[in-house]
Amino acid sequence: MREKFRQGVDGSQGSSSSVGGRLRALLTARSVAGQAFVVQLALVLLLIVAAVVALVFQAQSSLMDDARERSLVEAESFAHTPGTLAAMKSRDPSAVLQPQAEATRKATGVDYIVAFRPDGVRWTHPDPRLIGKRVVGPSFRKALKGSTLTDTFTSPVGPAVATVVPVEDRDGSVVGLVSVGIRAERVEQRVEHQLPLLIGFAAGALLLVSGGAVLVNRRLRRQTHGLDPADMRRMYDHRDAVLHAVREGVLIIDSDGRLVLANDEARRLLDLPEGADAERRPVAELGLEPRLSALLTSGREATDEVYLAGDRLLAVNVRPTAPFGGPAGSAVTLRDTTELRVLAGRADVAQERLKLIYDAGLRIGTTLDVGRTAAELADVAVPRFADVVTVELLEPVLRGDEPEAALTTELRRMAVRGVPEGSAIYRVGEVLRFVPGTPMATSLADRRTVLVPDLRRSEEWRRQDVEGSRRVLDARIRSLISVPLQARGVVLGVASFWRSEDSDDFEDEDLTFAEELAARAAISIDNARRYTREHTTAVTLQRSLLPQALPEQSALEVAHRYLPAQAGVGGDWFDVIPLPGTRVALVVGDVVGHGLHAAATMGRLRTAVHNFSALDLPPDELLNHLDELVSHIDTDEARAAGRRPGGTDGDAVAWPGIGSDIEGAQPDGSRTGITGATCLYAIYDPVAGRATMARAGHPGPALVHPDGSVSFPEVPVSPPLGLGASVPVELAELTLAEGSRLVLYTDGLVEDRDRDIDTGLAMLHTALASGGRRDPDQICAAVLDAMLPEHPSDDIALLVARTQLLDPSRVAEWDVPSDPAAVAPIRAACLRKLESWGLASIEFTTELILSELITNAIRYGAQPIRVRLLHDRALICEVSDGTSASPHLRRAAITDEGGRGLFLVAQFAQRWGTRYTPGGKVIWTEQSLEDGQQEGGPDSAEDILDQWDDVPAL
Repeated sequence: MREKFRQGVDGSQGSSSSVGGRLRALLTARSVAGQAFVVQLALVLLLIVAAVVALVFQAQSSLMDDARERSLVEAESFAHTPGTLAAMKSRDPSAVLQPQAEATRKATGVDYIVAFRPDGVRWTHPDPRLIGKRVVGPSFRKALKGSTLTDTFTSPVGPAVATVVPVEDRDGSVVGLVSVGIRAERVEQRVEHQLPLLIGFAAGALLLVSGGAVLVNRRLRRQTHGLDPADMRRMYDHRDAVLHAVREGVLIIDSDGRLVLANDEARRLLDLPEGADAERRPVAELGLEPRLSALLTSGREATDEVYLAGDRLLAVNVRPTAPFGGPAGSAVTLRDTTELRVLAGRADVAQERLKLIYDAGLRIGTTLDVGRTAAELADVAVPRFADVVTVELLEPVLRGDEPEAALTTELRRMAVRGVPEGSAIYRVGEVLRFVPGTPMATSLADRRTVLVPDLRRSEEWRRQDVEGSRRVLDARIRSLISVPLQARGVVLGVASFWRSEDSDDFEDEDLTFAEELAARAAISIDNARRYTREHTTAVTLQRSLLPQALPEQSALEVAHRYLPAQAGVGGDWFDVIPLPGTRVALVVGDVVGHGLHAAATMGRLRTAVHNFSALDLPPDELLNHLDELVSHIDTDEARAAGRRPGGTDGDAVAWPGIGSDIEGAQPDGSRTGITGATCLYAIYDPVAGRATMARAGHPGPALVHPDGSVSFPEVPVSPPLGLGASVPVELAELTLAEGSRLVLYTDGLVEDRDRDIDTGLAMLHTALASGGRRDPDQICAAVLDAMLPEHPSDDIALLVARTQLLDPSRVAEWDVPSDPAAVAPIRAACLRKLESWGLASIEFTTELILSELITNAIRYGAQPIRVRLLHDRALICEVSDGTSASPHLRRAAITDEGGRGLFLVAQFAQRWGTRYTPGGKVIWTEQSLEDGQQEGGPDSAEDILDQWDDVPAL
């Protein structure tokens, strides 16, 4: 039995199976395995020869390249080494350079390093006897012009490469030259190094080929059962003849559910893709009906079971193949049952309608965009229900308003599918009114579906556009269903479904399906309309609360970007606020959450910052006041939340809001406060070049120095606004060089759901450092290009300010002694400075203002008293003293001896105010540099002085 088994499998007697016999069978060229072995052996030998030849050529070509590269690197390294230039300019260059050159030569393995003067006299050489003698060899005149020279030459010991690098002084003149020479190694040496690896590879390849040939031979014998090629050819010829001759579809499916074989009839009946059986595709990927696909892969027996395949009903028989000696799998036969085609057609229509309704639920309403939703309705219906679909919506729907279904209401076409848009009577975006009596107008007015089975017999339909109607009929359009789009009792528009002569005309049974399809779309359109209304309201509110234009000032060149999140408007904001004394405040803040509530809170905080800035508070005090304000807002909202539904006041109305405005909301719709707001406030002084800043829970700034380096200054962080719990805010003061770029941003730039803040800061550092001296607007663009997420989940506010310094020649300061007699000299010095600035036209008003302010400082203030004039967009006069008592503007009574001076100051100055400092206060005024008085002010000094007869002459 064992001998018969071996003979059946191997085709030979077991006693004759020996190693020698197998090798002879393997090496004989008549067998497939032997032919494969000979071909593989030839290919391996050919590859070995090609590899040796390629190795030799590669070695020849790379030797000189390696030598050039090493020579160039070593020459430039030695020439640019710190100290080389100084040594060449010293009295004895050889004493310094010779030890360095020899040490470098021995460390790097080059043949020589020679440093020599521009006239060719050597400073260094491996042979000390040649020092002081002229260089011989390739010309180095090109290197004297400042260019690096690499030359190849043949030395007594073989090919060599020399590189000459000039050493230039700061003025660009060549002080000396450095030459490095390297001898290329021999080709035979490199080949000898790689030859053992090649021999090992060849031996391994031969072993692999031999083993593979043995495996192929044994596998072929098992699979062919010992048949010779002629028998196998005859067997496959008979199989093909039988498969292609029968008029039943035949499939062979293996145990893994893959298609092994399919005849021509099966390919026709199932509409199989080309080469599906040759590629052994899974049956589940052939595009068959799910029930038929499940049967073919189940492995169960089936007899004349009927299944739908496209437009055919097939009788399917399935039998397992394993009991008949074959591998595990199934044999399937298919027959086309033509007598059941009518029934199959009706079932197909019903199934297609159900599938279309299901697809409509998935594909319509994917976005909250009115126009996109209308287009999705048309995409779903064409061509599975209609050949052409048009959708028109009432104009108020597009704005988010409540529409009115009146015949005079204008509609706008939102979608056309089934025909090229250019050939449509009304294109997408055009406004139209339907003529009363037309199917579309009747559908809108009566809120019912209108069917026109044959457009050629409909006179009412032609009223809309006679010429256009003729074009529609010429396009072979024959049938129409017009359905009103209505949701929640509101008519939004109309959808029209058209069919051509190539399709069946619409019938009454199609009306229900058209209404169902339109109803699903109408709900999505109405949701989009409501979202549009509330989103527009929120965006309008937010845009009105953000800066509309940056104020004019000379201290900073500012650029900004604001990008709202995709979820809706948020609470990020920024501001640029001019301050007295040419200073400017930069503000960036963030209110947690999105929607109307966050936008409204942002506006309150921005207004508060403007008010606090008007008091000229330092950053730490301003944030303390802002923290207290946010705490009050939170407290008020918490109290109000207790009176809304769920609280003590059951009659109160819940907060309105939009879908994305859910942060801080309770399940009953009430709120408990802001739960977080952050802010960074910085003041930049262009006179001193200093910036003072403080932050409350906000990311710190980035600083791009004039040389392009980037740093993140340490600014002490305080708790977010409203959560300060009486923790003092700390200040940071930075001295900024002119041209520095200060970058302020909100956390949406550096933090996202897909990346943490450390990764975001590293990306910001890279984006800021990637460019040279870019202006703020270019920096904003580069940062957003590098860091903006594909789907931003939070708002992004970015503010970039380049610092500028006020020219020292436009600043003048004087110390004032506590002596009334000092007023006149200081005033005269100020007038002389005005003349030097070309401001003689405002000398009188400036003299009046300075006289009053200096006199008050001497009379009521304390030392130190100082006067400062700043010539910027306006003339700024500042008088500081050591007291904190602030003057107040009042109208003096007739009997008062004083009190009129500050009134005069207020009349002649555009603005004036008081700024408190750690050592006292500063009274400042601003005057326009233009001739004449400001609008609404006095015409002359006499107009003011004439109001009081008792005022003495100045």
